[in-house]
Amino acid sequence: MFENFRPTLQAPSLERISIEQLVQEGIKGLIIDLDNTMTPWNDLEVGPNVAEWFIKIKAAGIQACVVSNNKERQRVAVVAERLGIPFVFRATKPRGRAFRAGMNLLGTGHKDTAVIGDQLFTDILGGNRLGLYTILVTPINDREFIGTRVMRQMEKLLVWLMKHFTSAKPFSPKIH
Repeated sequence: MFENFRPTLQAPSLERISIEQLVQEGIKGLIIDLDNTMTPWNDLEVGPNVAEWFIKIKAAGIQACVVSNNKERQRVAVVAERLGIPFVFRATKPRGRAFRAGMNLLGTGHKDTAVIGDQLFTDILGGNRLGLYTILVTPINDREFIGTRVMRQMEKLLVWLMKHFTSAKPFSPKIH
């Protein structure tokens, strides 16, 4: 049961994910969460380091798309258009439909797609259920939707349970 919540990889932030490692793993497409992964929650601004990272992944031949549970099409569209990538909004992650929609936009499959996000119960669970490569990043900041704050408490409990009741490798993301 816990394996569905264990990311393939952890990184302190989106722009600290090694592009070389993605290429070595055969990753050709990235499904990336928006809020607190690419931008601060409910913000339209993409930081310069994140924008530069997107230029580098494109140069490496890796495609990306935003897959967000955000209900506001316009907000997701503005960020995606600034980066020149497609998007899915109202994704209802962790449901598989959202991830399959992202793979369809990218033209990738289960073996060459990675999911990047800041939440275990949406991004990591959804990606793992489909057998995708999953990367958990530390949230950009503490400001977030009230429902997400509640889920963060559940994530802390889950991480504690995973540490104490599994024999698998240690898992210790920084969860706010």
